[in-house]
Amino acid sequence: MAKRKKKILPFFKYITLVMVILTIITLSIFKFIDILPQEYFAVLCIFLGIITLILGLINLSRGKKKIFSTFFSLLYIIILILGIVYELNTINFLKKIGYTNYKTENYSLLVLDTSSFDDLNDLTNQTIGDIVLNNTDIEEAKQTLTKKVKVQFQDFEDPNNLITSFNNQEINAILIEDSYLAILKEENSEFNYRVLTNFSIDIFQDNIDEKVNIIEDSFNVYISGIDTYGSISSVSRSDVNILLTVNPQTHNILITSIPRDYYLELDEISAFDKLTHSGLFGIKTTIKSVEKLLDTKINYYIKVNFTSLIDLVDALKGIEVNSEYSFTTIDGYTFQKGYNYLDGNQALSFVRERQSFSGGDRIRIKNQALVLKALINKLTSPSIIVNYSSLLKTLSSSFVTNIDMNSLTKFIKNEIANPKLWQIINYSLEGTDSYEYTYSYPSTKLYVMMPSEDSLTISKSKIKEILNQ
Repeated sequence: MAKRKKKILPFFKYITLVMVILTIITLSIFKFIDILPQEYFAVLCIFLGIITLILGLINLSRGKKKIFSTFFSLLYIIILILGIVYELNTINFLKKIGYTNYKTENYSLLVLDTSSFDDLNDLTNQTIGDIVLNNTDIEEAKQTLTKKVKVQFQDFEDPNNLITSFNNQEINAILIEDSYLAILKEENSEFNYRVLTNFSIDIFQDNIDEKVNIIEDSFNVYISGIDTYGSISSVSRSDVNILLTVNPQTHNILITSIPRDYYLELDEISAFDKLTHSGLFGIKTTIKSVEKLLDTKINYYIKVNFTSLIDLVDALKGIEVNSEYSFTTIDGYTFQKGYNYLDGNQALSFVRERQSFSGGDRIRIKNQALVLKALINKLTSPSIIVNYSSLLKTLSSSFVTNIDMNSLTKFIKNEIANPKLWQIINYSLEGTDSYEYTYSYPSTKLYVMMPSEDSLTISKSKIKEILNQ
């Protein structure tokens, strides 16, 4: 009597089919993302193909199944699913990278804190004061407001006259962009108001990139840290100003830190102001002004804010910063000289503190460079894989940049193929304390830092050296 052959159970057929399908999907997505060098992708195809083939043959062979076959097949499927999730997160992240062709201006309508105006309609036929500056969009903001209520406007060029007229009730309200409102509050202790309403408008802006081949050519990236939370597209004062000069051939990065109060000529306005105030007019004004200051071309920019830093550091599970000083910040965080492990809120406090130092903003910009260096080291370390998924989710909504997806994927692919440690050099521009009139606040002298010509000469030389290595 012939011995009856054992049938292959449907379970093993299905599990094999699932493995084959998931392997094909995984490799297809990798090919689509195109961040692996060709030789690496070929190795991955062979590796996954061999695993799928071996487990498939065991699953489809007749006879008694061994327990390890089921265990390793299920484990392999789980790994493939996790890989696909990581790949899809990467695609979602890369799709969101690119130029944002608008800026957001946030406006508030202010009335005196003792005013009887409680509703927008109470201002019907009343006079609203506003500040007129070049390269701002107050006229569009006026049109937006008049669609809601019928009012008349009185333009001011001097903020002190605006506040005086407001306090004397010669005007009934003030329409002002929130970043400029922050300046008024800093410079006027007797400015008492309440916000009746607020709204935002999106303004189209031209692309300003100077693209290069970032795996072959050196390039500059400007990092602008605005002093606000929430939406990155909002215009605001540029509190952190750092130029990264990157040489992909030598793997050298120069971090040039520029004091926020540096006194320089604003591009397209032809007037002098603090660097931080350039953010009121948009990232283009900031970049063009710094290009003129440092006599170099800025190829790309990255714009972040307070929320960006907190979220990024937390997604990385903290960073380690080597502080040059022991100090306690105004919001109560204490740091020791030497290495400190910082979470997101601590990192923000670390880079913002200046009251604790006799050197004030000079020490603060050095601390900003220390945090940036710690972030670069963490982002380029193998430990990034552990937090990869949460990091991409955080980054996708934490910054605005004009670095396009194709350039970024080429850069990643090149780094995978040629892994080298990056050498990071820090340089901080110097200057002298002064009080000068500024374009954005013309009637009162404000604290500024007058650039040191020697410091600028050294900075320009260092930038050219990195670019031309």
